[in-house]
Amino acid sequence: MTRKKYALVGTGGRAEFFYGALAKSFRDTCELVAFCDINRTRLEYANRLLKDKYAHPEVALYGSHEFDEMVRKEAPDVVIVTSMDRTHHTYIVRAMELGCDVVTEKPMTIDAEKCQLILDTVKKTGRDLRVAFNYRYAPHNTKIRELIMDGAIGDIFSVHFEWLLNTVHGADYFRRWHRDKRNSGGLLVHKSTHHFDLVNFWLGTTPDTVYAMGGLMFYGRENAERRGVTSFYQRAYGSEAAKNDPFAIHLEKNAHLKSLYLDAEKDDGYQRDQSVFGDGISIEDTLGVMVRYKNKAIMTYSLNAYLPWEGYNVVFNGSKGRIEMKVVERAYVNSGGKKEDEGALSYKKLTVQPMFDKAYEVEIEERAGGHGGGDPILLNDLFGERTEDRFRRAASHVDGAVSILTGVAGNLSMQTGGAVRIDDLVKF
Repeated sequence: MTRKKYALVGTGGRAEFFYGALAKSFRDTCELVAFCDINRTRLEYANRLLKDKYAHPEVALYGSHEFDEMVRKEAPDVVIVTSMDRTHHTYIVRAMELGCDVVTEKPMTIDAEKCQLILDTVKKTGRDLRVAFNYRYAPHNTKIRELIMDGAIGDIFSVHFEWLLNTVHGADYFRRWHRDKRNSGGLLVHKSTHHFDLVNFWLGTTPDTVYAMGGLMFYGRENAERRGVTSFYQRAYGSEAAKNDPFAIHLEKNAHLKSLYLDAEKDDGYQRDQSVFGDGISIEDTLGVMVRYKNKAIMTYSLNAYLPWEGYNVVFNGSKGRIEMKVVERAYVNSGGKKEDEGALSYKKLTVQPMFDKAYEVEIEERAGGHGGGDPILLNDLFGERTEDRFRRAASHVDGAVSILTGVAGNLSMQTGGAVRIDDLVKF
């Protein structure tokens, strides 16, 4: 059996999810051949993990400026992109131009211009682009798709979707590069792309018109000062003020985070532990969105990044009744613990309320693995033997585009104060 060859670009916090799976579970179908990154220390650490943690041979290492050389020398069939969001399009487009298929971490990219470039390159090259939406594969989310597909509550007319990020995970976006909207597109793109994709997936439709409001209301220095805070610091490492701050992350106390970030600072100056109450934060922490879909359904959506618990409430109102789901996720910090703890559930309840009958609770399959058991299924779909899937969970470049474009339209709506039509942003 011929194994597909894979190269990975961007060896930060999300990368091990992919290369660890290739090195451990999919050696029969996949061959990992190279890493590429701007940071040499982080590259060498990834290779060390390959050897020591996964008993896998070390792979070739390339700087970000050597991406073309890597593709020519190592001849990967597929490039995995897990770099900073604003660079996704660069590697996606160039990999396809050089004859590779691509698997990219979400979000596919961060704005309409970069999205159009990717769409045009797919058309021009005919290459395959997959977006890693693991939430689709979580059994509780798949069950919602199944109920709606099978007509449990008829035609869906409206959705109310509330996502809560807590003071552990939610705060983490304000410590890292994500806090600069130029890097991440803000939470409406970086984080909400998961949620907007789920609604597209659940309803079997795509967004038409978006209106949004939001702001930075909790994090940031100005907000802290307004609440009476008087002690500030730029970053946690080496700061006396950070020692008693529950929002601080201490990289030196976690061996993995220390190796991945603190030890790597000398190469590119990136600080992973910035204060969430510092200056220079340009993303929102409080967001409200309204969306009308192509099938005429409407959604009200909210995202708040500073709440006491993590998870979501979602309800669907249809012609034959109502579906309600509540999910509580365990708190986690990216790369701060085991991969299977990311998005793991501590509580879930799915209820169907028929219009003229008693409500009933729906049993949900229990599966091990991160993101509610969705991660192992996604990884097998990407790297293993794919099977027929009536739910069509595999996400294409079109799915990646329509998910981010809801957030992109929301960002534009916040700037202009008006509603934004998706068809005005890109041409498919």
